[in-house]
Amino acid sequence: MANIIFDYDGTIHNSMLTYAPAFRDTMKWLSDSGYIAHREYSDDEISRWLGFNSTDMWGQFHPELDISVREEARKRLGENMAQRIEYGEGALYAGAEEMLSALKNAGHTLIFLSNCRIHYMERHKRVFRLDRFFDRFFCCEEFDFIPKYEIFRRIAPEFSGTFIVIGDRFHDIETAVQNDLLSIGCAYGYGKPDELSAASNIVTSIRDIPKVVEILLK
Repeated sequence: MANIIFDYDGTIHNSMLTYAPAFRDTMKWLSDSGYIAHREYSDDEISRWLGFNSTDMWGQFHPELDISVREEARKRLGENMAQRIEYGEGALYAGAEEMLSALKNAGHTLIFLSNCRIHYMERHKRVFRLDRFFDRFFCCEEFDFIPKYEIFRRIAPEFSGTFIVIGDRFHDIETAVQNDLLSIGCAYGYGKPDELSAASNIVTSIRDIPKVVEILLK
């Protein structure tokens, strides 16, 4: 049996259903308010920010903006996404629940580790009843937004046995590489191929994860 550390957005949650419209609404507010020039954003441009914690995202996306403006934009985007989740616009990937159930029933310990804020984690935990699957929940806000690979070092002593990190972005594979762990890169998510190149294995379908977990543990 293993401790399986899952990323959430882009790995289990089909984030673009809520992130893309919320992002575009927030950009419109910024342009209507005169803070940035108006332009259209492609899904590819938007999805590249999934997986970043919101503070890092805004610091890199529009570093020229005043901190107070970036913080207001961050809050607006988060509140917009929250409303969409509550209105039922969000969804887990098809096959996610079956995949998580299979791993849970096989006796693995499932650990949620996301670069999100506490309110986001708790809302999704409630809406999608994630505690059916996950034994523990952790998010970057609880650790002052340090990188995932450092968060792992803080939580690892609470568990015993082998770890496998599963995710779609470089933050996840970095966590595995920095801590000499097994990993599965999720090519169906929002990361580019080079972000997953150091993964122990790569899957193109969420339904393949249980099979690959068993292969890695042999």
